[in-house]
Amino acid sequence: MSTILFIVIVVVVTALIFDFTNGFHDSANAMATSVATGAFSPRRAVLVAAVLNVIGACLSTEVAKTISHGMFDDMLIQEAPAMIFAGLAGAILWNLATWLFGLPSSSSHALFGGLIGAVMVAAGVNGVHWGTVVSKIILPALVAPVVAGLAAALATVLAYRLARPSDRYSQAVFRNGQRLSASMVALAHGTSDGQKTMGVITLALVAGGYQAPGTNPQWWVIGAAGLAIGLGTYSGGWRIMRTMGKGLVHIDSPQGFAAETASTVAILASSHLGFALSTTHICTGSILGSGIGRGTKVSWGTAGKMGIAWLITLPCAGVVGGLTSYIAVRGGVAGTVLVIGLLICGSLAIIRQASHNRVDFSNVNDSEEVVVVKRQHPELTRAPRSVEQIRSELTGQEDHSRTVLADDLASEASEAISTQQSRESVA
Repeated sequence: MSTILFIVIVVVVTALIFDFTNGFHDSANAMATSVATGAFSPRRAVLVAAVLNVIGACLSTEVAKTISHGMFDDMLIQEAPAMIFAGLAGAILWNLATWLFGLPSSSSHALFGGLIGAVMVAAGVNGVHWGTVVSKIILPALVAPVVAGLAAALATVLAYRLARPSDRYSQAVFRNGQRLSASMVALAHGTSDGQKTMGVITLALVAGGYQAPGTNPQWWVIGAAGLAIGLGTYSGGWRIMRTMGKGLVHIDSPQGFAAETASTVAILASSHLGFALSTTHICTGSILGSGIGRGTKVSWGTAGKMGIAWLITLPCAGVVGGLTSYIAVRGGVAGTVLVIGLLICGSLAIIRQASHNRVDFSNVNDSEEVVVVKRQHPELTRAPRSVEQIRSELTGQEDHSRTVLADDLASEASEAISTQQSRESVA
């Protein structure tokens, strides 16, 4: 096996791993509001989002083209394709770190930051097409959340003019509408974020000489990237879903419907234009706008933490991508293997820390806070519950939607317990 082929294989595998982290990191974008209002049960929400992410990833390739032959100088990257792997390593570590803290930062900006830092260290400043970066990434990142927030605020005002919060019929209509609007966000997310990994893999294939410059992603790249982001979405990303569903504003069904509709329009428009912007920024802006439009209390402290995470994502991922690029490019195959080891160790350390206070489908709505340190708190770190506990807690509510949600959760818990028992019997 040649060195170039080895590097390309490593890049493809790492890119699909990043795509998986993108899926669970961003699953909250589509479904956090629907889970918070009870329109979808948690497990059903991530299943629907996963399927629609895969479908959406196969609908368009405009964003993939922006990344594969728009952001970087192809000739410079062909001299050192290991820099692509280094950029992906930086993006994966940043995704896992922000997931640990429950911060809905941008997976897209983590990817772009990691790649830009890696290319700058290995190929110099001229290796980056800064005009494309500014026009397709920076400016849309500043404008899109504001536009989505204003649209969501206006839609929320109209929704509450049409529906009284105390009217159960109106709430049921909006809750059913949420199922459609949340599904559309998941589909739109696939058309945007699902393509970014396609662009990276195509960039690696071009750099390795296995694909002609300027060509579209190959069919197997589209299928693999779509499947990876779908599997990641199905895994849940519950820590970030808790923050977006509970930590920003209290959301009812009319708000959720308005926020999701505004997000869908903004994401689909950006994908059509080839803007590689962040779906996280858009969805968060819509949620904040819905809270402002209704006049409910907004947790500006949480919003401020998220804003800081947004600002530092590009440069921090760029620093990590630059460091890993220096090791991988200067060290050759040995350097690449060293970066792989560092990536595995860092990822396992973050996952182990998250396991101390686990958030899953059964306790995602228990609190607004995500606990990171190793401590126990009954309201913040409630362990997964049994079927009987879930049913008794939720069916006691007066709202009929809670009863439906309880049945869904109980069914999911029963399936999980049966699967575990089957595994134990086989063992």
